[in-house]
Amino acid sequence: MSVDRLPGVVLRDHFLDVPLDHSVPDGERLSVYGREVVAAGREREELPWLVYLQGGPGCASPRPLGRDSWLVPALDHYRVLLLDQRGTGRSTPANRQTLALRGGPREQAAYLAHFRADAIVRDAELFRRHLLGEGTGSTGSAGTGEAAAGRWSVLGQSFGGFCALTYLSRAPEGLREVFVTGGLPGLDTGAEDVYRAAYPRVARKNAAHYARFPQDVESALRIAAHLRERPARLPGGGVLTVEAFQALGLMLGTGAGSPALHHLLEEAWVTGPSGPELADSFLQAVQGHLSYASTPLYAVLHEAIYAQRSVDRGATGWAAQRLRAKFPEFDADRALAGGGPLYFTGEMIYPWLFDTDPALRPLKETAQELAAREEWPDLYDTVRLAANEVPVAAAVYADDMYVDLAHSLRTAERVGNLRTWVTNEWEHDGLRVSDGTVLRRLIRMNRGEL
Repeated sequence: MSVDRLPGVVLRDHFLDVPLDHSVPDGERLSVYGREVVAAGREREELPWLVYLQGGPGCASPRPLGRDSWLVPALDHYRVLLLDQRGTGRSTPANRQTLALRGGPREQAAYLAHFRADAIVRDAELFRRHLLGEGTGSTGSAGTGEAAAGRWSVLGQSFGGFCALTYLSRAPEGLREVFVTGGLPGLDTGAEDVYRAAYPRVARKNAAHYARFPQDVESALRIAAHLRERPARLPGGGVLTVEAFQALGLMLGTGAGSPALHHLLEEAWVTGPSGPELADSFLQAVQGHLSYASTPLYAVLHEAIYAQRSVDRGATGWAAQRLRAKFPEFDADRALAGGGPLYFTGEMIYPWLFDTDPALRPLKETAQELAAREEWPDLYDTVRLAANEVPVAAAVYADDMYVDLAHSLRTAERVGNLRTWVTNEWEHDGLRVSDGTVLRRLIRMNRGEL
């Protein structure tokens, strides 16, 4: 077992073989990786475990550089496992390179159908049993003694919170408590419901950005007009079209995203031999924001995370693209014709992404297979959630661009033993940027101190 030491922490590697399809335990296997993090000097203490479920889908757990961010309060109380969800990080990878070994788009899509929250939760359960053994006692206790033996705590950020609700639906006996940050999903909201609510939220973020930086109205329109005539080649081989440029709006969902977008726009141009042109530094920075080379599953599986047969037996069918026409403020040609400022889009995945991003092009037909897939299994058990006894504390961000406030609050009403903290002090990245404040509050809530 590999052991690393960084300022204030000791890290250990854990790998576990799990079934690709948990309903076929003797079938194909995957490797899932977890990084154990414990405070330096406490390695031998009997600490309760906290497993961290990252946002996404398709994103690896953070790589700690020491004891910082939310790990500061977490390591006061827990031994942490940073889980690389299947297909990400040091777990068996799933990307254009590895998926090509599986056959054609249909075979690749069938493989990736096993990469949603239900499979991630069952992977986590196998990890729990591997590290802690079987649970005993009541699931309602958040104590650390005999009643909590074999159980662990879960911290779910964003999509990780979706996974936490699936965990409470499928295996609450493994949990002593749950923390959710910006990730209470709608229990019966399909992909269309998600995006129908999302476009107005993104529009409000655009309006707030332009109110803060009014000079960006002209800057964005100038870049869009240039790209409409001459799409730009990005350093990594991608193509920057007007629609791809609009996708930079994903930045507006974080606390520092609006000023970061402003600084990006104000440094877009240089003067070359033929006159003004988009600067190499601008194109390099844009590529960093738009490329899915490190997170291809985010694009391929994004709409599938909302699919449940009890909600909609049909296919997701590129719901974000289908609904976009209902929100004309996002029409770039309308903006360029004088119909208003150019609105950036948000956490939406469109079919054209699989043409403009080299990391996604080989997966275009696979993504289409998944978009056309029907009869996705349910992820949440509403009856079991209503009867839940595991303590749950959830931070709900009032101005969250990625997760709908109304959907989250409706879910909070339907899950037993769940307490919410609704705040507009932080955006979706509050867990990461609050210097531990968000997690400290949730810990106190679950301990009855607030």
